[in-house]
Amino acid sequence: QVHLEESGGGLVQPGGSLRLSCAASGIIFSIGTMSWYRQAPGKERDVVARITSDSSTNYADSVKGRFTVSRDNAKNTVYLQMNSLKPEDTAVYYCKALIPYGGAYWGQGTQVTVSS
Repeated sequence: QVHLEESGGGLVQPGGSLRLSCAASGIIFSIGTMSWYRQAPGKERDVVARITSDSSTNYADSVKGRFTVSRDNAKNTVYLQMNSLKPEDTAVYYCKALIPYGGAYWGQGTQVTVSS
């Protein structure tokens, strides 16, 4: 059974940092493209960052230079390091795994709130 579990969310002041983690089980993690999405209240779920099986990355324009996505295949975990956080980064952050010929899977989400 596939399971993705995000952690690391919380309340942080503007300008602060958080690191999100997403631990995967039940999939061949190393061959998957892993993505972070976020959804703010009343808005659509949008992609924030993506990392492929060969560790190529891309980012939404709104987070370039502030967020870094990485993966540790030995731990079946993908990370999102978020620096210089802004109030507009407030959202529920979701992890998604896209496995070749295996489908797409989502985590349950973790809340990030940026507020003073």
